[in-house]
Amino acid sequence: MRRLLPLLLLLTAAAPLLPEYAPVRPDVPVVLPRDHGAHPDFRTEWWYVTGWLSLPDGGRRGFQVTFFRTRPPVDQRNPSAFAAKQVIFAHAALSDPARGRLLHDQRIARAGFGLATAATGDTALVLDDWSLRRRSDGRFTARVQGEGFALDLLLTPTQAAILQGRGGYSQKGPDPREASHYYSLPHLAVTGTLGEGRRRTPVTGTAWLDREWSSTLLNARAVGWDWLGLNMNDGGALTLFRVRDARGQPVWAGGSWRDRTGVLTTLKPGDVTFAAGRPWRSPRTGTRWPVAPIVTVTLPGRRLVLPVTPLFPDQELDSRRGGGPLYWEGAVTVPGGRGYLELTGYGAPLKM
Repeated sequence: MRRLLPLLLLLTAAAPLLPEYAPVRPDVPVVLPRDHGAHPDFRTEWWYVTGWLSLPDGGRRGFQVTFFRTRPPVDQRNPSAFAAKQVIFAHAALSDPARGRLLHDQRIARAGFGLATAATGDTALVLDDWSLRRRSDGRFTARVQGEGFALDLLLTPTQAAILQGRGGYSQKGPDPREASHYYSLPHLAVTGTLGEGRRRTPVTGTAWLDREWSSTLLNARAVGWDWLGLNMNDGGALTLFRVRDARGQPVWAGGSWRDRTGVLTTLKPGDVTFAAGRPWRSPRTGTRWPVAPIVTVTLPGRRLVLPVTPLFPDQELDSRRGGGPLYWEGAVTVPGGRGYLELTGYGAPLKM
């Protein structure tokens, strides 16, 4: 036994010290503006901006700018600056109905070296020449130079944040630990410029910012989710999500409805249903995406049945070459509103 002791000590010393991820707890409220910033103790989080742009010639575009921060299971005692203890990656996409498919680009880098940062305390994200920042006056700037397109946008909040779930604690499965901290800023007023090739065009529009951070988001049975965020024409805002199992059955569902007067209703699993509607098959991946679902929302004293119509079917985004997922993220309309639909886990189970 004494002969084994030095070996045991060596093995113990060499064992990696992996991160202990912070849990999502219902008794921890979302506090703004502090929670606009990063939460590096959690496993993953995102800043998700989606919206519609109007051009002077009457043209329309959908756009997405998303920054992710993730904390990989890396030895926390590794002193090297090259150790990927925090990783920042970002996606951007432009939906042009005349083109009929997405323009898309992405970036990824470990935090540090002046190339990638996610500040705490407020939104200040930088990834090479891409950025998303919140200014002292409360407005956000998003700057992206992608392959074939560029976005330089100013996003102005026109409404208060929606704290999703219970004060920002949003349950995503039957186990209360399957949850995220989650809030949304709907009805952002957009101004700025859109670059397409060498042309720069002034644009206006509306957008939506989703913020979530979590360490354990999905139930073991879940293969993906459907999410829908809608800016309604009368000033209301509707958020819907459904987490699905391999048979397409809901593991959990929820969302929120804030009407034009500001009254907020938190939706329970039984209040939200997604019917598949018309599918579209990708010619590149062979995936069948339900791009035109019919969603039903049960509210106090009323029921909404909303057929979803995509700006065009081919808004598939394949980010697997950069370590991301295959998903469908597209501009959509419903009677009385417009927004974005996100579909994941249809080509293959989503791995968080």
